Amino acid sequence: QKMTKKKRLGQHFLISGTVAKKIVDVANVKNKTVLEIGTGKGILTPLLCENAKKVISIEKDKSLYEYTKEKFCKISNLALIHADGFRTDTKFTVFVSNLPYSQSRKAIEWLIQKRYLHAVIMVQREFADKLLASGKERSAVSVLASYAAKIESIMEVNKNNFLPKPKVDSVVLRFARKKTVPKKLIFAVNKLFSQRRKKLSILKKHHLDIAHDKRIDELSGDEIIKIAKKIIR
Repeated sequence: QKMTKKKRLGQHFLISGTVAKKIVDVANVKNKTVLEIGTGKGILTPLLCENAKKVISIEKDKSLYEYTKEKFCKISNLALIHADGFRTDTKFTVFVSNLPYSQSRKAIEWLIQKRYLHAVIMVQREFADKLLASGKERSAVSVLASYAAKIESIMEVNKNNFLPKPKVDSVVLRFARKKTVPKKLIFAVNKLFSQRRKKLSILKKHHLDIAHDKRIDELSGDEIIKIAKKIIR
């Protein structure tokens, strides 16, 4: 019964030690402060603690938090917190997370507002494709993410490596931060994409002198960011 409930919440637990080790290796946490959002059953947590200076692992689910608190009570460089990680303001250098599909966009928008060195996140295949999309396939989140970080696809993870098994495979991505993005710029880009099919003449109300009559999805990511910056000025 409990597992069914977790499945409904979009939680699929990684059960492969090989994949967990690869994620931790790529995260390069040696002597760094690591933030993990979504402790889950703690497959990544002790591996992160082996080399990190400190690991802050946040879990929203009370029963999972209690379970890992008992399981890892002897690890001295670990701080386990019961909270919604995307509502916290913890300082960190490296971010590691296995993101539920429903939280992925919210998590990326949260991450790009932070100052960090790099991040290793696992997302469902469909979201990874969306994030790495180019041309007319792009969305607000892909434009913002590529503006904020250099994104590298590390490995594909078969759905059989999870319990309960999701419907689709996952992808591990590495983000190397380029810049921190203010909340109002994220809001402006989202607003532009909500009107992506319209010609840019809609921006006249923002007193922007844009001569051409292209649509949002005909512009480059840099051009979209430039327009968004003018809107929030």
